[in-house]
Amino acid sequence: MAPPVRADTAPAEITALHVERGEEGLLLSSTVRFELPPVVEEALAKGIPMFFVAEATIYRERWYWADKRVASAARHMRLSFQPLTRRWRLQVSSSPIGNSGLVLGQSFDTREEALGAVQRVSRWRIADSSDVDPDVAHQLEFRFRLDVSQLPRPFQIGAVGQSDWNISAGRNQRLVAEAPR
Repeated sequence: MAPPVRADTAPAEITALHVERGEEGLLLSSTVRFELPPVVEEALAKGIPMFFVAEATIYRERWYWADKRVASAARHMRLSFQPLTRRWRLQVSSSPIGNSGLVLGQSFDTREEALGAVQRVSRWRIADSSDVDPDVAHQLEFRFRLDVSQLPRPFQIGAVGQSDWNISAGRNQRLVAEAPR
Protein backbone atom coordinates (compact mmCIF):
# COMPACT_ATOMS: atom_id res chain seq x y z
CA MET A 1 0.00 0.00 0.00
CA ALA A 2 1.36 3.40 -1.00
CA PRO A 3 1.66 6.14 1.63
CA PRO A 4 -0.79 9.03 1.26
CA VAL A 5 0.41 11.84 -0.98
CA ARG A 6 1.04 15.10 0.85
CA ALA A 7 0.99 18.51 -0.70
CA ASP A 8 4.41 20.12 -0.61
CA THR A 9 2.95 23.38 0.65
CA ALA A 10 2.65 24.39 4.27
CA PRO A 11 -0.81 25.16 5.62
CA ALA A 12 -1.98 28.74 5.93
CA GLU A 13 -1.05 30.48 9.16
CA ILE A 14 -2.04 33.79 10.74
CA THR A 15 1.32 35.22 11.76
CA ALA A 16 0.07 38.59 13.06
CA LEU A 17 -3.28 39.75 14.39
CA HIS A 18 -3.77 43.13 16.00
CA VAL A 19 -6.96 44.95 16.98
CA GLU A 20 -7.05 48.58 18.08
CA ARG A 21 -9.92 50.68 19.35
CA GLY A 22 -10.24 54.08 17.77
CA GLU A 23 -12.86 56.77 17.39
CA GLU A 24 -13.95 55.24 14.09
CA GLY A 25 -14.40 51.78 15.64
CA LEU A 26 -12.43 48.57 15.99
CA LEU A 27 -9.62 48.31 13.43
CA LEU A 28 -8.06 44.98 12.56
CA SER A 29 -4.62 44.43 11.04
CA SER A 30 -3.39 40.95 10.16
CA THR A 31 -0.86 38.98 8.18
CA VAL A 32 -1.67 35.54 6.79
CA ARG A 33 1.18 33.40 5.46
CA PHE A 34 0.56 30.71 2.85
CA GLU A 35 1.95 29.36 -0.39
CA LEU A 36 -0.31 28.72 -3.35
CA PRO A 37 -0.67 25.00 -4.11
CA PRO A 38 0.43 24.02 -7.66
CA VAL A 39 -3.17 23.42 -8.85
CA VAL A 40 -4.18 26.93 -7.73
CA GLU A 41 -1.11 28.48 -9.38
CA GLU A 42 -1.88 26.61 -12.60
CA ALA A 43 -5.50 27.79 -12.60
CA LEU A 44 -4.40 31.40 -11.98
CA ALA A 45 -1.83 31.20 -14.79
CA LYS A 46 -4.65 30.17 -17.15
CA GLY A 47 -6.63 33.29 -16.22
CA ILE A 48 -9.08 31.69 -13.75
CA PRO A 49 -9.65 34.05 -10.80
CA MET A 50 -9.31 32.89 -7.19
CA PHE A 51 -11.55 34.21 -4.44
CA PHE A 52 -10.34 34.73 -0.87
CA VAL A 53 -12.46 35.73 2.13
CA ALA A 54 -11.39 37.26 5.43
CA GLU A 55 -14.09 37.19 8.12
CA ALA A 56 -14.07 38.80 11.55
CA THR A 57 -16.76 38.22 14.18
CA ILE A 58 -16.88 39.81 17.62
CA TYR A 59 -18.67 38.12 20.49
CA ARG A 60 -19.49 39.66 23.85
CA GLU A 61 -18.54 37.25 26.61
CA ARG A 62 -21.39 36.23 28.92
CA TRP A 63 -21.02 33.92 31.91
CA TYR A 64 -24.72 33.02 32.07
CA TRP A 65 -25.38 32.14 28.43
CA ALA A 66 -23.65 31.59 25.12
CA ASP A 67 -21.54 34.51 23.97
CA LYS A 68 -23.52 37.15 22.06
CA ARG A 69 -22.46 38.13 18.53
CA VAL A 70 -22.24 41.93 18.46
CA ALA A 71 -20.53 42.59 15.11
CA SER A 72 -19.20 40.86 12.04
CA ALA A 73 -17.44 41.94 8.87
CA ALA A 74 -16.22 40.21 5.73
CA ARG A 75 -13.67 41.17 3.12
CA HIS A 76 -13.93 39.41 -0.25
CA MET A 77 -10.89 39.42 -2.55
CA ARG A 78 -10.73 38.34 -6.18
CA LEU A 79 -7.20 37.68 -7.45
CA SER A 80 -6.75 37.23 -11.19
CA PHE A 81 -3.97 37.12 -13.75
CA GLN A 82 -4.42 38.82 -17.11
CA PRO A 83 -2.34 36.69 -19.56
CA LEU A 84 -2.45 39.27 -22.38
CA THR A 85 -1.10 42.15 -20.29
CA ARG A 86 0.87 39.88 -17.92
CA ARG A 87 -0.51 41.85 -14.95
CA TRP A 88 -2.18 40.76 -11.73
CA ARG A 89 -5.47 42.29 -10.61
CA LEU A 90 -6.89 42.32 -7.08
CA GLN A 91 -10.45 43.41 -6.39
CA VAL A 92 -11.68 43.92 -2.81
CA SER A 93 -15.27 44.26 -1.62
CA SER A 94 -17.34 43.89 1.54
CA SER A 95 -19.77 41.60 -0.32
CA PRO A 96 -19.15 38.70 -2.70
CA ILE A 97 -17.66 40.07 -5.90
CA GLY A 98 -20.08 39.89 -8.76
CA ASN A 99 -22.98 41.12 -6.63
CA SER A 100 -23.83 44.78 -6.69
CA GLY A 101 -21.75 46.91 -4.39
CA LEU A 102 -18.54 48.87 -4.18
CA VAL A 103 -15.48 47.03 -5.51
CA LEU A 104 -11.99 48.51 -5.24
CA GLY A 105 -9.39 47.30 -7.72
CA GLN A 106 -5.62 47.43 -7.90
CA SER A 107 -3.11 46.12 -10.45
CA PHE A 108 0.30 44.57 -9.76
CA ASP A 109 3.30 43.69 -11.92
CA THR A 110 4.24 40.47 -10.09
CA ARG A 111 2.48 37.56 -8.41
CA GLU A 112 4.42 38.22 -5.20
CA GLU A 113 3.13 41.80 -4.95
CA ALA A 114 -0.45 40.70 -5.59
CA LEU A 115 -0.27 37.85 -3.06
CA GLY A 116 1.29 40.20 -0.53
CA ALA A 117 -1.76 42.45 -0.82
CA VAL A 118 -4.05 39.44 -0.27
CA GLN A 119 -2.06 38.25 2.75
CA ARG A 120 -1.98 41.62 4.55
CA VAL A 121 -4.95 43.48 5.97
CA SER A 122 -4.27 46.90 7.44
CA ARG A 123 -6.64 48.96 9.60
CA TRP A 124 -9.80 47.24 8.42
CA ARG A 125 -12.85 48.57 10.30
CA ILE A 126 -14.67 45.51 11.63
CA ALA A 127 -17.07 47.18 14.09
CA ASP A 128 -18.42 50.56 15.12
CA SER A 129 -17.37 52.00 18.47
CA SER A 130 -20.97 51.75 19.68
CA ASP A 131 -21.10 47.98 18.96
CA VAL A 132 -18.32 47.10 21.38
CA ASP A 133 -18.66 48.09 25.03
CA PRO A 134 -15.17 49.11 26.27
CA ASP A 135 -15.99 47.95 29.81
CA VAL A 136 -16.73 44.32 28.85
CA ALA A 137 -14.43 41.58 27.53
CA HIS A 138 -15.06 40.42 23.98
CA GLN A 139 -13.82 37.55 21.83
CA LEU A 140 -12.60 38.07 18.24
CA GLU A 141 -12.89 35.20 15.78
CA PHE A 142 -10.84 35.79 12.61
CA ARG A 143 -10.93 33.42 9.63
CA PHE A 144 -9.17 33.52 6.25
CA ARG A 145 -9.89 31.06 3.42
CA LEU A 146 -9.91 30.35 -0.28
CA ASP A 147 -13.59 30.40 -1.28
CA VAL A 148 -14.02 27.52 -3.73
CA SER A 149 -17.77 28.14 -3.91
CA GLN A 150 -17.10 31.13 -6.19
CA LEU A 151 -14.94 29.21 -8.64
CA PRO A 152 -16.38 28.15 -12.02
CA ARG A 153 -18.57 25.04 -11.66
CA PRO A 154 -16.06 22.49 -13.14
CA PHE A 155 -13.44 23.60 -10.61
CA GLN A 156 -15.92 23.38 -7.73
CA ILE A 157 -16.64 19.76 -8.62
CA GLY A 158 -12.95 18.91 -8.94
CA ALA A 159 -11.96 20.77 -5.76
CA VAL A 160 -14.36 18.96 -3.40
CA GLY A 161 -12.41 16.76 -1.01
CA GLN A 162 -9.00 17.67 -2.39
CA SER A 163 -6.58 19.16 0.10
CA ASP A 164 -4.73 21.02 -2.68
CA TRP A 165 -7.62 23.51 -2.79
CA ASN A 166 -7.70 24.02 0.98
CA ILE A 167 -6.19 27.33 2.03
CA SER A 168 -7.64 28.35 5.38
CA ALA A 169 -6.53 29.69 8.72
CA GLY A 170 -8.24 30.96 11.82
CA ARG A 171 -7.47 32.47 15.17
CA ASN A 172 -9.44 33.55 18.21
CA GLN A 173 -8.26 36.44 20.32
CA ARG A 174 -9.64 37.88 23.54
CA LEU A 175 -10.25 41.62 23.57
CA VAL A 176 -9.93 42.70 27.17
CA ALA A 177 -11.94 45.49 28.71
CA GLU A 178 -10.21 48.84 28.96
CA ALA A 179 -8.86 49.82 32.35
CA PRO A 180 -10.97 52.39 34.24
CA ARG A 181 -9.68 55.93 33.96
